[in-house]
Amino acid sequence: MPIISHYKNIKSYVTQDSSEIRELMHPNVQGNQQQSLAEAIVKPGEKTLLHYHEKSEELYYILQGTGEMQLGDETFTVNMGDTICIPSGSQHCIENTGDYDLKILCCCAPAYSHADTVIT
Repeated sequence: MPIISHYKNIKSYVTQDSSEIRELMHPNVQGNQQQSLAEAIVKPGEKTLLHYHEKSEELYYILQGTGEMQLGDETFTVNMGDTICIPSGSQHCIENTGDYDLKILCCCAPAYSHADTVIT
């Protein structure tokens, strides 16, 4: 039997880094096994808190907008269509530098966990 989630049924919440998150697929909800997929929204002029994940490697895919990404000692511009690999243990944050919502798909393996997130 396929594991399927429906966007209209998923409530958003604010995660530890201060972004608005919708867990599109997560083992604790849908029962998949090894990864999670979420949509993150960062409002214009806002920035997530600098943080890292002890175990999870994370991929950001920029769905909409533009921003400045800090990853370790590097800071760079990200735009719609960009994909960024965030290795486990790497400090990172993102700021929305545009005029409308910055929307990001976030894939974590192993799956996202509040306990795995360290605010720095």
